[in-house]
Parts: sequence; C-alpha cells; structure tokens
Amino acid sequence: MADALSATFAALADPTRRAILERLALGEATVTDLVAPFDLSQPAISKHLKVLESAGLVSRSRDAQRRPCHLVAAPLQDVSAWVEQYRQHWEARLDRLEAYLRELQGAEETDEHE
Repeated sequence: MADALSATFAALADPTRRAILERLALGEATVTDLVAPFDLSQPAISKHLKVLESAGLVSRSRDAQRRPCHLVAAPLQDVSAWVEQYRQHWEARLDRLEAYLRELQGAEETDEHE
C-alpha cells in the first residue's frame, strides 16, 4: 500500500476483518478465540490477522505459550479524521442549501401576500 490510510481502508474492506476488530475492541484474544465465531480455519484467521497487523490495526504480544492479539485504534482515528473533513464539507453544502430554500420560501410567502 502506498500509505497507511490506504492500508487501513483495504484492511477494513473485508467483513471478517471488521468482525475481528469488533471482537478485539472487547479485549485481547488469541487466534483460537477468534476462530470460534467464524466458519473459517485457523490459518484463514491468521491470514486476516496478518493483513490487520500490516495495516497497524492489530498487535500481538507473547504471554508464555499464548500470543494474544490486541486492537490498535490509532489507524481508526486517522480514518475518522479523514472522513470528518468530508462530513464538514457536506454539512456546509447542506447549510447553504437550507439557507437558499428558506430564501425561496420567504420569497414565495411575500408573493402570496401581494
């Protein structure tokens, strides 16, 4: 991926990976924990985790024999900031449209009273 934001969006494009992130938002989990709710093999979940790790959305630690996975929220904050700028843009456009419609409505009411 050319940049971190693209990698994050690519990782989020898959519903299984989004579900894994939702689960990790509740707390750490091992690959075995993450396999349980899916009709997927452990290697398939591991591949999804590698995509999430390369996007910086998941980290793994070592706890004796366990390798728990953790959610890393920073890339999601970057996505939120990117989306926010467009939300502000569309809100400003909608505010201008609302003002224009009110202006038209006021002009109609003036015409009706004349």
